[in-house]
Amino acid sequence: MAFALSVTAGLVAACSSGSGSLAPPASGDDAGGASLGWYDELTGQPDKLDVATTVAPISSLARNIGGDRIRLHGIVPDATNSHTFEPSPSDARQLGAADLIVVNGLHLEEPTLDLAEASKKTGTPIKLLGDSTITQDDWLFDFSFPESAGDPNPHLWMNVRYALRYAELMRDWLSEADAPNTDFYAANFDKLKARLDELDGMIKQGVASVPEQNRKLLTYHDSWAYWAREYGFKVIGAVQASDFSDPSPQEVAQLIDQVKAEKVPAVFGSEVFPSPVLEQIAKESGAKFIDALRDDEPPGAEKSAEHTYYGMLKKDMQIMIEALGGDPKMFDSFVVDDTFGS
Repeated sequence: MAFALSVTAGLVAACSSGSGSLAPPASGDDAGGASLGWYDELTGQPDKLDVATTVAPISSLARNIGGDRIRLHGIVPDATNSHTFEPSPSDARQLGAADLIVVNGLHLEEPTLDLAEASKKTGTPIKLLGDSTITQDDWLFDFSFPESAGDPNPHLWMNVRYALRYAELMRDWLSEADAPNTDFYAANFDKLKARLDELDGMIKQGVASVPEQNRKLLTYHDSWAYWAREYGFKVIGAVQASDFSDPSPQEVAQLIDQVKAEKVPAVFGSEVFPSPVLEQIAKESGAKFIDALRDDEPPGAEKSAEHTYYGMLKKDMQIMIEALGGDPKMFDSFVVDDTFGS
């Protein structure tokens, strides 16, 4: 796995000039028992680092590194298509107050990235996680993200190993921007790493319980490519095209034939974005239709214990592994609440 990390040397000076000295809070203030979410109002005040992120999985990882020593605002709301999301004037204000802006990159949030460039304070860095995690040699293209369009599949965070790299990068970027809290961010990363290592091991166990001939995925939106490459699955297709339209009748017929030929036991839709077309494919091919997977919105209510990256992956794995003939019981013991400061 190739990593391409580029950390701007002037980040510490740039962020401190906009935020002042960021002293650690008094003893007892760093307990992180309850979920804080990621919709803080960024103020630009010097008491905490103001951090803007984009999609919920990235925001959840950022919260588990920064804990309550950062103000964190996720620009892309839950249950919103991040590929077509258009930021608002209020988002410009949040980006303008940020000391650090972290996006996925890989062409996922272009309108938000453009607004960030136009709105940010002088010296505020914009960091791209995906571009700092893999090189072009590791990019994946597929039905939803064809190589002819030049935009790779951006959903690296569904691969737990890449999510861990995202967290490592954010630990470093937060520490450079806020040196007094370096040890806090490092300790939080260690807790997060232990939790993600546990999750990675459970996924491998769960996958091993799925009959080899069933390790195939047909989904609504192709967000599983990097997960599949990591854990030995084959993605046979996705319903949503690169322009986010439904497939043509001919393409639907081809997918039905492919599901039959591959003997795929289940096809997976999105709990957030219903797909009658995928339901039709399942019905006509004889596969089970399950519309409960999530790739960019954690389950549960905002700030609930399960509304985390950990909770999203746990629920997805339980649903997917059972539907494909495996045993997901190992996930029963997996704890999904925030790890920071605990």
